[in-house]
Amino acid sequence: MLTFSFLTLFPELLAPFAQEAIVGKARERGLLDVRLVNLRDYAGNKHLKVDDTPYGGGAGMVIRVDVAARALGAACQAGPPPDEVILLTPAGERFTQQVAEELATKQHLVFLCGRYEGFDARTEGLVTRELSLGDFVMMGGEAAAACVLEAVARLRPGVLGDEASHQQDSFSSGLLDYPEYTRPPEWEGQGVPEVLRGGNHAAVARWRRDQALERTLRRRPDLLPAAGLTPQDSAALLTLGVTPEQLSIWDAPPPPAPKVRRKKKPSAEDKAPADTSSE
Repeated sequence: MLTFSFLTLFPELLAPFAQEAIVGKARERGLLDVRLVNLRDYAGNKHLKVDDTPYGGGAGMVIRVDVAARALGAACQAGPPPDEVILLTPAGERFTQQVAEELATKQHLVFLCGRYEGFDARTEGLVTRELSLGDFVMMGGEAAAACVLEAVARLRPGVLGDEASHQQDSFSSGLLDYPEYTRPPEWEGQGVPEVLRGGNHAAVARWRRDQALERTLRRRPDLLPAAGLTPQDSAALLTLGVTPEQLSIWDAPPPPAPKVRRKKKPSAEDKAPADTSSE
């Protein structure tokens, strides 16, 4: 079981993500546990006040480090020792699929979800990792925590119905995902590609890979250098307009050498001299 503990001022914001859909079903089956810890329960005062004005002046309020420490101590005692204590902050490392795959191997993840002007800077000494969803600022860490919950939980064995499903997702292969189609086969003049309806699994696999390459080249070419390109991928990218020089910069392997047709060996009849005698 993988346990998620979220330390937050607004546990009701995270409750739906923990109770519904795939995460909720995984909890019912004992594959995941999600614990919502209200920071106000550890305020240490009758008014349940968890924040205070910043030293040096300035706008906003700052969550106290002693409140965070008490809540964190309780979360650690309530379950297995945490593998990671994660602070969600714009200053953290970028959360990626690779980070999600790493976190999915753990047993207990604790998240600190800030509000207002964030946590007292001394809280950073209590955490093992800082994560950010990107270069933007939100009103709190709960929405970011929900994203991490869904990204990590779905990678755990048994959580998804199809164990191989997440292996074909965007970023898992190093590329953006290929386009998917379902019924109806025709809609407003747009049809499903014939290769997907032909039953040739090898052709389908190659088409999907080529589509993923095309999408990634068009939308996120920065992903290609680390995508683990194959010689067949290099050949496909050349047909999409990528130059050999660019493939070299990406350290991509050369495309397969073109097959040379073997000359047909002459038969005995071909070797026999032609009969030029007249009848």
